[in-house]
Parts: sequence; C-alpha cells; structure tokens
Amino acid sequence: MMKKKILVIEDNDQNMYLVRFILEAHGYEVLEAKNGSDGINLAVEHEPDLILLDIQLPVMDGYTVARELRKRESIDKVPIIAVTSYAMPGDRENVLAAGCVGHIEKPINPDNFITQIEQFM
Repeated sequence: MMKKKILVIEDNDQNMYLVRFILEAHGYEVLEAKNGSDGINLAVEHEPDLILLDIQLPVMDGYTVARELRKRESIDKVPIIAVTSYAMPGDRENVLAAGCVGHIEKPINPDNFITQIEQFM
C-alpha cells in the first residue's frame, strides 16, 4: 500500500517540526511548503491526499491559498484543513467559505491531532 501524502503549508519551523513528527510517526509521507505559492506548486505537482494549511502565512494568507487551490482541477477535491490559532466567531465560517473542509486549532494537541486529520481522509 502506498503511503498517504500530506502537504503541510506552514511558515513556523516549530509547528512544521511537530506536525511532520506526528504525521511521519503514523506512517504518512509529508511534503513541506513555507509559503502559499510553494504550497500551490507542490499540491499541483504531487496531488497529495490531504492539505494542512496555516492561515497566517507571509505574502499570501491561507484563505487566498485555499481559494487558489480550489481553482486547480487536478486538486480541487483534495481536502484542505486549516490549522489556525484564529478561534474567533466567524473564523470557522471564513475557512469553510475559502474551500477548507474543516479546521484544527493551534496550539496543536499531539494526543488528538491524528484523529482530527483522519476524519477528513
């Protein structure tokens, strides 16, 4: 069986390290992008099974990245999960409106992170 590929678009090294560590420990292949345009390019090139998207990114925010990903035919059905510290009223609606299927709040809880992700795969 091929490993499932998860693209992580995250500019914070500590968050990236934690997410990669948890995902690889559970048998996933991890692709990393530090910004939105790299993330979009990697997504188109590799067609991952799932995309984890930080909303607070430099240059292009996560909402814009999600909308751009949804315009690409080859990956328009790939589930995108926003990973964000935004927990204000309306934030959930904003990420869903941009094309995400759900969101996971930061700080990431290692105990239930995989469970949260696997419900979208």
